[in-house]
Amino acid sequence: MVAKISLGSSLYGALSYNGEKINKEKGRVLDTNKIYNDGSGNIDIHRAFEDFKRWMPQHTRAEKTMMHISLNPHPDDRLSEMQYTQLAHEYMEKMGFAEVPYIIVKHEDIDRHHIHIVALRVRPDGSCISDKNNFYRSKEITRELEKKYGPHTAERQKITPDMPIKKIDPSGDIKRQVANTVKMVGMRYKFQTIGEYNAILGLYNIRCEQTDGRVNGREYHGLVYFATDDNGKTIASPFKASRLGKFASRTAIDGRMERAKDKIDIRPTKQSVSEAIGQSSDKDDFISKLKERNIDLILRYTDNGRIYGATFIDHNTRTVLNGSRLGREFSANSLEKWFTAGEKPSVMPVAPDVQQPQPDMQSTPDTRQPPQDNSQSGNSQSSTTNGGQSATSGRGSGTSPSQSQSQTRQNNSSAYDDAPTLPGLDLFQTGLGFDPQEEAFYREMQRRRKKKRRGPKL
Repeated sequence: MVAKISLGSSLYGALSYNGEKINKEKGRVLDTNKIYNDGSGNIDIHRAFEDFKRWMPQHTRAEKTMMHISLNPHPDDRLSEMQYTQLAHEYMEKMGFAEVPYIIVKHEDIDRHHIHIVALRVRPDGSCISDKNNFYRSKEITRELEKKYGPHTAERQKITPDMPIKKIDPSGDIKRQVANTVKMVGMRYKFQTIGEYNAILGLYNIRCEQTDGRVNGREYHGLVYFATDDNGKTIASPFKASRLGKFASRTAIDGRMERAKDKIDIRPTKQSVSEAIGQSSDKDDFISKLKERNIDLILRYTDNGRIYGATFIDHNTRTVLNGSRLGREFSANSLEKWFTAGEKPSVMPVAPDVQQPQPDMQSTPDTRQPPQDNSQSGNSQSSTTNGGQSATSGRGSGTSPSQSQSQTRQNNSSAYDDAPTLPGLDLFQTGLGFDPQEEAFYREMQRRRKKKRRGPKL
């Protein structure tokens, strides 16, 4: 049996969630503790809320005053309502909640029946029941109850790297499916915007929305997840990120997007998409060619049917990229012109990621033009060709051959000075003023200063 414990401050919200299950005839009240129960299996949410409030202390330091527990037996177990009730009461007693009000509701919305318990976690005197080591205590208690009542041992489903991600099944446990999918997508795929995040979630019939506002004067930023059908229509009540787990929170997703900026390499995806465009004749052919390369194309349309967004999901590199991130020729506007007006975008081949050998400065001729020096208007400009020899001599300008060679060396030096330097390799850059002996002396003096600051060895 698996027990999941959630702490919160919205008692009415937890009661409403369970009341909704009962109203849809997918739930039933089994029993209560210190709360009115008429025995019909139904619940009057307002009355139950007032009963809970009577036990709520006027002053307490606890921010999260209630807890919501779900007890989930093994799918092969078929317990009676009496067994569920006994199991729930004994679990609460062993967890230290025998003296606080709580309500037990059986959920029948999925094949695997389970029970939910809504309880206060503060005593009438304002003290709070500790949640220290809740996970380990709960696990020991569920193992004891399994031995006593005979149900199969059930463990949380562990996410493995090779576990396939599936679409939401409306007949299954929607909340668990949403949580597992969100967790696996976050672990495996790289994305940089909420739009790209939604593109990959949409493949599995999940939508995510940002929620921003103020509650009791405090600003909050969160995420809400929706389970949908193949047409994008919502099929269940939305789930706050806090109900799914920390991995689904706004903070966690923002962190993943920030870290992805340094990890994403667009070149493999750009190469594959470029090849697909070159081999495709129209929209359907293009999408088919992308599928062959294990890439999904998500297109977003306006009400008039115009494409306003295009996102490529590369399952090979597990990268989600807006079309404009790959390049202008892959953007929504470019694809719209192709699909409607037949203006196929022209794409350039992507250069492979191969490190080019560094040129030998002594043997390789320099064919670049040195920078112009406008301060010397009377001198003719030199161009270095054929191993750095001057193409124009100093004749007629009043300069000697030695002066001409000196000027050529100066121009060559300025040309190299403008070249980009490599961090950490400044010692190997060509140019004037580099003396190996002076550099060695400088390093030796630096070493002695450091040794002097550290002091003698004892």
